[in-house]
Amino acid sequence: MAVPTIDAPRSGRVSPQYKRTGTSKGNFEMLAWLFMRVSGIVLVVLIFVHLWLNLIDGDGIKGIDFGFVAGKWADPVWQIWDLVMLWLAMLHGTNGVRTIINDYAEKDSTRFWLKSVLYSATVVIIVLGTLVIFTFDPCPVIDGVAHVADYCPAP
Repeated sequence: MAVPTIDAPRSGRVSPQYKRTGTSKGNFEMLAWLFMRVSGIVLVVLIFVHLWLNLIDGDGIKGIDFGFVAGKWADPVWQIWDLVMLWLAMLHGTNGVRTIINDYAEKDSTRFWLKSVLYSATVVIIVLGTLVIFTFDPCPVIDGVAHVADYCPAP
């Protein structure tokens, strides 16, 4: 009985359509790989500090309400903190899903439409999240009546 042989890795069995040429996109995939590693490390720090300060150091889940968020976002440091966390998480996740789409979508048209939906959703979420963070008004005036809480300045 003949023993089957296994070709050595990278022995030329790669389909010609996947071989790199001189007209390749350069270092994009390497930079995307590097971004995933760096953003992952930064996100771990951002998220654990966020969880520690909001849940463990504070009053736990019971202490998180509209007033808590309003008081937190009154400080520009926390606005920037949450903005960086939002942007990095969205871009990190988008890059991961982009890689999955590249790996599993076989047809170019399928890959194009999946990435189009992915990028559109990413832009919408980043824009809306950024708008919420910077236009959030914890002391709204509704129908001419100021809804003043203890964290709002006196009218």
